[in-house]
Amino acid sequence: MSAEPDDGIEARLALAITLAREAGALALGMRQSLGPVESKSPIDFCTAADHAVEDMIRARTTAAFGDGMIGEEDGGEASDSVWVVDPIDGTANFIHGNPRWCISLAYLRAGQVELGVIFQPREDRLFWARRGRGAFLNGERMRVSHLAHGAAPLVEVGWSERRSMEDYCGLLLRLTAERFEFRRHGSGALGLADVAAGLNDAYAELHINAWDALAGLLLVHEAGGVTNDFLADDGLTRGNLLLAATPEVGGRLASLLGTALLPLPAAG
Repeated sequence: MSAEPDDGIEARLALAITLAREAGALALGMRQSLGPVESKSPIDFCTAADHAVEDMIRARTTAAFGDGMIGEEDGGEASDSVWVVDPIDGTANFIHGNPRWCISLAYLRAGQVELGVIFQPREDRLFWARRGRGAFLNGERMRVSHLAHGAAPLVEVGWSERRSMEDYCGLLLRLTAERFEFRRHGSGALGLADVAAGLNDAYAELHINAWDALAGLLLVHEAGGVTNDFLADDGLTRGNLLLAATPEVGGRLASLLGTALLPLPAAG
């Protein structure tokens, strides 16, 4: 049997889009009866829907391709062909009936992010990107803002308990001093997707896990944005500092965060 064209990347993208929509429908259906809510920390929660979505995606990707998977709730092992999945990013929002939550799927081959799909069910926003092929929202090509709005740059700043409140507040003070606006909306994946769509000018977090970040990072790259090297220092399994931005402010923010930017992607 001959190999699949492009080594199965396109088939995986099609499956990821299908799974994201099915996962969204599953989570929405389970939202009517949440069941017990696990508290992993004062700001980190898990519901039966998180587990059900992750189990469904793991079973379907394994059956289709035999790939590995790293999920937020049930873990997994890194491999040369692996999915990295957050079944519900923004679980606190999900619990409270806020629409700001999503399903996030990334696919990595040989340590490189090839695909990213993010679906926000309540707003019916489907984001996807394939490395070297651009980033899209509901079928329309996305571009970062390039500050075309003419206003102060807007940064969404995520918060993780893995870094101190003093460090977090210090970052907010530095942003304010540099005349950045800042927000926090409770979903790192959607914060990154909004950078790719030009709705935010940057997303920054002092520590974030790979399942929250990888799909959105590819979206930003493919939409013409800049990011730091999130996968450095074993970011896949340990998480890392994260910066994603329109190029016009990326350098300033990298200096504030003490990180370096990857080169801009080639034009797609």
